[in-house]
Amino acid sequence: MKKIISLTTLLLFTLFTYAQEIKAPAASLKAKVEQMVGLTDVEFEYSRPNKKGRVIFGDLVPYNKIWRTGANENTTFQFGDDVEFYGQNLPKGKYALYTIPHKNKWDLIFYSDSENWGVPKEWDESKVALKITVPTKQLNDTVETFTIGINNLSDNSGHLQLMWDQTLIDAKFNVPTQKIANSSIEGILSNPNADANAYYAAANYYLRSNGDMKKALNWINRAIDLKQGESPYWYYWIKAQIQAKLGDIKGAIESSEKSLEGAKIESNEEYIKLNTNALKGWKKVL
Repeated sequence: MKKIISLTTLLLFTLFTYAQEIKAPAASLKAKVEQMVGLTDVEFEYSRPNKKGRVIFGDLVPYNKIWRTGANENTTFQFGDDVEFYGQNLPKGKYALYTIPHKNKWDLIFYSDSENWGVPKEWDESKVALKITVPTKQLNDTVETFTIGINNLSDNSGHLQLMWDQTLIDAKFNVPTQKIANSSIEGILSNPNADANAYYAAANYYLRSNGDMKKALNWINRAIDLKQGESPYWYYWIKAQIQAKLGDIKGAIESSEKSLEGAKIESNEEYIKLNTNALKGWKKVL
């Protein structure tokens, strides 16, 4: 009987506890962001404090001291490939991001131990994977909520940006897109069963990245051959641009006219405009 009473009491206490649980937002809301930069996955998590009328840098966040770069547990970054900040390599992996704000510049520190609550009680310099110094920039408008973003994206780089109050930190980093893409191209095109789309994708990437245009032309020609006379108009648009870069304007005009014809059949206004404008320019050269 005592056991039954004890179990009943425990059950009632548990139910009462859950009934009394209050849901309320945290003072600093958490954010998780996933961003592709070229072919590299970048993920970061952080908590976002608000300004709330306070003086932030030099007061709430002191100058010349290590800051957790946000609120609560560590702000963390995870890179799917090795990346490079200003000529310094940061191996792929997960890091805590700490900063040391100064009046006119900040130190950004990627720390290999990402399981701390705030700044580690004992700082271990051997765990500093990368440290860079970035000048501060003044914003015209006030950013109320601390914001981290990866912006100004290209195939080969991105900008890690920290924004709060009227301060912006902007750190450019490079990703190994060309290395990854070339390895992928070599691996897939070495297969004798590679299809037309694979050759088209390889040619298109080399065109966009200013690669070897002779290789790009061979690949787009192979893609067209594999389609056996049924090549999409966008294949011929890529070929026209490659030929133009190689100085073969006559060939570019012929390919662009084929692309324009196909685009008109499909009523694709974008490709009609691209080819029409290109043809006007190339025909002036001849």
